[in-house]
Amino acid sequence: MQNKRDMRKNEKHYSFKTRMIIFFVNLFLVVVACVGLYVLVVFLQMPSLDSILHETREPAIVFLDRNGRELRSDGRIMGMPVSVESLPPHVWQAIIAIEDKRFFEHGAISLRGTLRALVVNLFRGSIAAGGSTITQQTAKNIFLSREKKMSRKIQELILSCWLENRFSKNQILDLYMNRISLVGGMRGIDAASTLLFGHAANEMSVAESAQIAAMLKAPTSYSPIKNPDRNIKRAKVVLAEMVRQKYITLDEARAAAQQLKASNQKIDKNIYRYWTDFVREEIESRIGEINQDLYVYTTLDAQLQKRAVSALAGNIGDFQGAIVAISRNGAIEAMVGGDDYQVSQFNRALALRQPGSAFKPVVYLVALENGMTPESYVNDSPFAIGDYNPKNYDERYYGGITLATAFAKSVNSVPLKLTKEYGIDSVLKMAARLGVGNNLKREYSTVLGASEMSLLDLTTIYSVIWNDGKSVHPYSITKITDAGGHTIYSRNPSEEITILQPQTVEYMKELLYEVVTKGTGKRAYTQNVFGGKTGTSNDNRDAWFVGATPNYVMGVWVGRDDNKSMGSKITGGTLPATIFHEIVK
Repeated sequence: MQNKRDMRKNEKHYSFKTRMIIFFVNLFLVVVACVGLYVLVVFLQMPSLDSILHETREPAIVFLDRNGRELRSDGRIMGMPVSVESLPPHVWQAIIAIEDKRFFEHGAISLRGTLRALVVNLFRGSIAAGGSTITQQTAKNIFLSREKKMSRKIQELILSCWLENRFSKNQILDLYMNRISLVGGMRGIDAASTLLFGHAANEMSVAESAQIAAMLKAPTSYSPIKNPDRNIKRAKVVLAEMVRQKYITLDEARAAAQQLKASNQKIDKNIYRYWTDFVREEIESRIGEINQDLYVYTTLDAQLQKRAVSALAGNIGDFQGAIVAISRNGAIEAMVGGDDYQVSQFNRALALRQPGSAFKPVVYLVALENGMTPESYVNDSPFAIGDYNPKNYDERYYGGITLATAFAKSVNSVPLKLTKEYGIDSVLKMAARLGVGNNLKREYSTVLGASEMSLLDLTTIYSVIWNDGKSVHPYSITKITDAGGHTIYSRNPSEEITILQPQTVEYMKELLYEVVTKGTGKRAYTQNVFGGKTGTSNDNRDAWFVGATPNYVMGVWVGRDDNKSMGSKITGGTLPATIFHEIVK
C-alpha cells in the first residue's frame, strides 16, 4: 500500500514538472512565433529589395560649359557612379582603413566590432563607438531614413544580410561609395570630391581621399569647408591607419599629411541659372521629353559669364539689366538675365523691349545696299509724316552731314528720311533677312526702335554684320549625352547664307566704329572693340549698347521691370556702354 501511495505522489510530482516544462516550451515557441511574425510584418513593409537599389526620381540634367566643365545640375542627387575598379586604390582603401578594417573578412555583421563597441561604450558611459559594418551603413544609406525604431533596425539587418548574399564585397563597397551623403545634399564620393576639391573622385590624391574618409564619421562636424581643423586632424588618423594596414608607406603618409588643407570651393551656381533655364527649354526642342539623366554640353564661356555678372551687378544700382554675347558662328557664350536670380527668375535677355536707336543699323544697311557710302551727304532737319514728327534727342539739327556723322550722332531725322526714300517695306525685309522681322510693325516709329524685340534678337542683327554678312543662328547646345556617355544629340550646323554683300558689310563696320570713337558710344571703347551702337527708347525706359570684339558680339540692356523712366541721365551711351567696357577691357 505504501509503495502505491509513493508512486502516486511521484506521478503528481513528475506531472507538475512536466507541465512546467511544457508551459515554458510553449511560451518560448509563442515568443519565437511572435518575434517571427513581427519580423515577417516588418519584412513585408519593406519596399521591394530590387527597387531599393533603383531610385525613382526626376531625370537629372548636368550642364557643362564649352570646355566640358560642370556649371550646375538640375535634379541631380548623386555624383557620377564610381567603383573599386574605376578609382585609384587609395580612395577606397582610406574608407576601409577608418570605417571597417575587416570588411573583406566578416559577413553582414562583425561580432568582433560589435563587442568592441559595446565594451568601449560601457567603460565610457556613453555611445562613443559604433560597431556598424560598411554593409550595415550601406543599408542605412539606401533607406535614407534617420528614424530610430526597432522596425527600422530589423529592416537594416534584413537588408544587410540580403546585400551580403546578393552582391560581392566590391559591389557593396561600390554601393556605399555612391550612396553616402557628405556635402551639399548630394550623395556619393564623386559629388563630394567635385564640390570640395573641384574635380572628380577618380582624380583624388591620397590626401584628399583621407579628407573624404575623415568626413564619414560626421560629415558636417568634419567638413573641410566648415571645420577644416577637425577634418585635417582626423584625416591624419586615416593616414596612420592606412600605414598600419599597409595600404601606403610611412613616407607616402607624411607627404600626404603635408597636402591636407581646408577646401576653398565656393561654387556660386546662381550666376548660371538664367542660362541653364534657357538651355533646358532648348533641350526639349532638340530631343523632346526628358526621361533619362542627361549631360548637356553648352556653348557658355564660364569666365566671360563671370565677368558679365560682376560688371552688371556693380553698375546698375536700382535698375535691372541683361547681357548676351554671341560668337561669330552663333554660339551664345554668355547670358545674364538679371541682377539676382534669387529675387527674380525672369530672364530679361529674352524680354521684348523697345530697342530705340539700336535698331537704326537696319535702315542704314538698306541705304548702303542702294549705293550710299559713309561719306554720302544727307540733310539733318526736322521730319514729319502725318502726325508723326519725332525730334532729335537734344532737339539739335546739324544740316548737311555725312551718313557716318548722322549715324555716330544717332540723329533721328536721317533714318526716317532714308526710310521714306527706300520704303518702309525695304526696312522690314532687311530686318527679316537678319532674322528679326516677326514682331515689327509697319510704321515709321519702327525705324526709331518703337517695335519691341529681345536683347538676344538685337544682338543677332549685329552678329550678322560681324560674321561678314553671313547668316547667324544663335545656339546654346553642342552635344547631349546620356549618363553612359552615348550621344543623343549632336549639333549639325546648317550652311551659312550670305545676307549682306562684302562692300555693304565694310561700310557698316566703318559706321559702327565711328560710334565708339567719335559718337554716342565712346564710353564703350577699348583697343579691342571694333565698333558698336547705342540705343535709348522713349522717356529713357530702355538703354542699350551692342558692340563687337575680335571674339564675340555683346549686347547690354538696362531698364526697369515696371517699364518706368530711368531719368534723362541714363542712355545707351552711359550705363550699358560702361558695363560693356568693363567686361571687355
